[in-house]
Amino acid sequence: MSHFTYIKTRFQNLFYLEKALNKLDINYKYKENDSAESISPSLIIPQSNKYNIEFISNGQEYELVTDLSFWQQPYTIESFIDKLSQKYAVEVVIGESQKIGFQATKYNQNIDGSKTLILERWK
Repeated sequence: MSHFTYIKTRFQNLFYLEKALNKLDINYKYKENDSAESISPSLIIPQSNKYNIEFISNGQEYELVTDLSFWQQPYTIESFIDKLSQKYAVEVVIGESQKIGFQATKYNQNIDGSKTLILERWK
């Protein structure tokens, strides 16, 4: 018997969520929602056991929906969300900065695990 867990996230932008998944080499596909409440497509991460992972929009952000007892990823759910959140944040900063004329010039992974991103804008 399946027991789905809905995990709140801060992923609000589908474009940046897709870019973050791509950076992590995670394959996904779209599922058009047939609900009148949601006009945003869901993202599905297929699993070989057929208990897929979904990101479903609740109108504010994309919730991660999965059955934790059938989680079939190479890392824990917590690690998955952490890695995805980090990639998502970088994509948002770079993407939104580019909209106002900045370019990313340097990106470093620091010894302590933090990341440094340097942006420049020329006038």
